[in-house]
Amino acid sequence: MTRSTPKEPKAQQGGTALQWLTDLAIRALIGGLLLLPYRWRVPFCGWVMSRIVSPLAGWPRRIRDNLALTLPDMPASERDRMVRRVPDNVGRTVIEIYSGREFIDRATRLPLTGDGVAALEAARAAGRPVILATGHFGNYDAVRAALIARGFPLGALYRRMKNPWFNEHYVRAIGTIGQPIFERGRSGMAQMLQHLKSGGMLGILPDQRMGAGVKLLFFGQEALTALSAAEMALKYDALLIPTYAIRQPDGLEFQIIVDPPIAPGTPEQMTQALNDNLERLVRRYPDQWFWIHRRWKP
Repeated sequence: MTRSTPKEPKAQQGGTALQWLTDLAIRALIGGLLLLPYRWRVPFCGWVMSRIVSPLAGWPRRIRDNLALTLPDMPASERDRMVRRVPDNVGRTVIEIYSGREFIDRATRLPLTGDGVAALEAARAAGRPVILATGHFGNYDAVRAALIARGFPLGALYRRMKNPWFNEHYVRAIGTIGQPIFERGRSGMAQMLQHLKSGGMLGILPDQRMGAGVKLLFFGQEALTALSAAEMALKYDALLIPTYAIRQPDGLEFQIIVDPPIAPGTPEQMTQALNDNLERLVRRYPDQWFWIHRRWKP
């Protein structure tokens, strides 16, 4: 766990005083929550995120706007429920990631299900690289924890947070779940490609807006989407496998699903198949996807 008191702001860290104060509040909240038993900690963080953080961050409007664009026929009562349930899942995910060994132990017990398990295990036996594409759905790090615990050589790509003080302990938290992790950027990408070329596996979340991406469909709307996962799969003869952790009704456990590999094709075709795969799952469990993102931003 991180230090209870962060350093005073320093100009060379590239952050602002407001970011430092924000991180101070975040550390205090996380530190307090970690004093609670796991079964209370997770739902309580979901409640805090849903009832306090979400309104302050303007998430209700963003969730409603995204739903109006993509699911216009959703009843108003269901949209109201989504405004509460989506941030609740986000909050649960955050504190689960910070719960370290308790979260890892739970994920370790989860069986692997789905029609892609055999292909995944065969790739490991053959030393063939694999790219596991998931989404900001359920708790994506439950997949990573479950696979690493079973000996899969799974690394992860992450994006540096804008708040440098928050980024410091966030990276430490995700690193506790498993190694290696690679930061987006020249150095991190070089390390990631070496890991992949050596027969490793890589977890990636391609469901956020990428300014340099191409326009593909997601929920019937054009969304800028990175082709990098498909391009790497083709270049390094890696399997591209969708995999997800579906939060269960108790709010604490997950079902790990490994879908069949995406068929080779053009990068656009393969990436659209990933979008379609995730969309089918989100339509079944709409409150588990992070509708707080600006996925369809012009």
